[in-house]
Amino acid sequence: MNYLLGGHIISIQVSETSQTVSALGIEASLFLDYILPSFIPFKSDDVPSDAKPLMSLTIVDNLKEIKDAHLIRDVDTGNGMTRVDRLPSGGYQFLVRDISGFPCALLQTSTQFSDCKVAIRGSLSTMRFALNNALMLSYAFSSAYYDTLLIHASVVRHDGLSYAFTAKSGTGKSTQVANWLRNIPNCDLVNDDNPIIRIEYDGNETPRAILYGSPWSGKTPCYRNIRTPLAAIVMIKRDDHNEMIPQSPLEAFITVLSACSAMKWDTELYSRVCKTCSLFVENIQVTELHCLPDAQSAITACNYLTK
Repeated sequence: MNYLLGGHIISIQVSETSQTVSALGIEASLFLDYILPSFIPFKSDDVPSDAKPLMSLTIVDNLKEIKDAHLIRDVDTGNGMTRVDRLPSGGYQFLVRDISGFPCALLQTSTQFSDCKVAIRGSLSTMRFALNNALMLSYAFSSAYYDTLLIHASVVRHDGLSYAFTAKSGTGKSTQVANWLRNIPNCDLVNDDNPIIRIEYDGNETPRAILYGSPWSGKTPCYRNIRTPLAAIVMIKRDDHNEMIPQSPLEAFITVLSACSAMKWDTELYSRVCKTCSLFVENIQVTELHCLPDAQSAITACNYLTK
């Protein structure tokens, strides 16, 4: 099945002999819709037969852990630990564990994540968690080679332009966006956790910052297949007053970089991510919002960003 994410084609396939599908008692043709309901709005049936996907992922049962891989590190994702290994081929191996420590996914990738295989196990909810995590990893790092970033942010669209609010979890991204939706006309929610941002070029090669909805939206089920110009990225900081503060180019670069997925140990991939972050800093507003969790904070931010 083909999907269109951030303007890129990705292909998800299931092995014809998959025991995972058989165990759930589902027809193979319905399996992906059943296990990945948030991807349904992004299905694309009109992809040309000769179009090459950005990334292909195949769900298999008999994927074996490669033992002579080089351990990079264990990463705390907030929902469990993921072990990262570098394969002798130059690709990667990820062992995804859920919050209880259960190893629910084994993902193996090519060097630039264009060809991936994953084995998933556990209950239906565990397999959904496993497959979503494998797809997020594969998409984030395969698209990074094409001026595309998957960022941690909550996004509101106002008068046709999108504004992405980023911060550490629990700081108030969703609260800020909710205040826009309640108090500012002509607003709608685009994504509440992991939108896709991309630098695209028009006919005269002028870069444009574009934001897309995605199948990943945290605890808020907002899976919208939409494309909108990105006007600003805003770092939220809790304070005892409401104030917008512009960032220097260096501060802005750090804000964008800290919001996206990156692997610093992979020199080529990390340099691509840094290059794309620089392009966003050059083409959109990047600011800080010091704020209280109130309606006035949204009004203060809107007035500053849209002036």
